[in-house]
Amino acid sequence: MASLGRLWCYPPQRQTKVILAAVAIAGLEIDTPPFEFRVSNRSPKFLAKFPLGKIPALENDAGFTLVEGALIARYVCSFAPESGLLGRDIEEQAHIDQWMHFVEYEISMFSLEIQALHSGCLGAHSKQMFEGLVERQARSLRFLDTYLGSCPSGFLVGGRITLADIALAATTQQAGRVTCGAAERALYSNIFNHYEKVVFDPRVKTAFGEADFVEKALAYNEE
Repeated sequence: MASLGRLWCYPPQRQTKVILAAVAIAGLEIDTPPFEFRVSNRSPKFLAKFPLGKIPALENDAGFTLVEGALIARYVCSFAPESGLLGRDIEEQAHIDQWMHFVEYEISMFSLEIQALHSGCLGAHSKQMFEGLVERQARSLRFLDTYLGSCPSGFLVGGRITLADIALAATTQQAGRVTCGAAERALYSNIFNHYEKVVFDPRVKTAFGEADFVEKALAYNEE
């Protein structure tokens, strides 16, 4: 099978995990050139193709380029419609897009912001602001956990694994390293059971790597 093109990516990045896991499950091939974060994507050659220097970034042999992780994932899945990763009808496709949007903007975004605040990257902030972000994410996690509890198959759409499940698993892994310690993982057991269900697939093991979950969620730094 011919390669879909070249994917410049950083393996620890959530979006990269989604794309590579989707490629593996769909039985496709993609090249991943040697890449050094904040070096390769700042080179004049890279910036000539991708002016913002964003990764992941895709280019095929015809010179077609694409950025934004979710869009690249959808694009590569379109080459294997028989996989069902994008759904089997227009309603499933819409629900897959709904869940991908939800996990990115209602869960992942908060993990990134909370981690950035905790590390000091965003400067001074209040305890109220920090805990407000934690609660906003928790609201979405509670909703998602309840929804998954109502799914007999344990998957989000159509009773089988789709791109939405892959995206959720990558987002769950991210949260498990930031905002979901052991107590939260027990509280959101349906979400973390879903994670285990997805990453148990041997085809995605390399893409996801080790869980590396924290024992305690990041808390407001008083210093």
